[in-house]
Amino acid sequence: MLFAIRFTDKPSMLEIRQRYLPAHINWLDERQETILVAGSLREKIDVNPIGALWIVEADDETQAESVFQSDPFWLHGLRAGYEILYWSKAFLHRKVEI
Repeated sequence: MLFAIRFTDKPSMLEIRQRYLPAHINWLDERQETILVAGSLREKIDVNPIGALWIVEADDETQAESVFQSDPFWLHGLRAGYEILYWSKAFLHRKVEI
């Protein structure tokens, strides 16, 4: 199953984001079979991120939730919260490179 996970960051934690970004990117890269798409969310292009959006492949919501438990951003307190939603891809056979 596919899940969309939307993270909200704590506003006062930009220094944590900057410090652990390289470790976070490496961590994501090691899990590219599960975390299919990941990226930060911003209110405007030239402002600091306020969270992130991932598309995750998992057997169920519990497994999707377990995916980010070892993420450096999660471990070091950047995230204020998250929501996990089931995601239905409209064009199942269409590959999209981003």
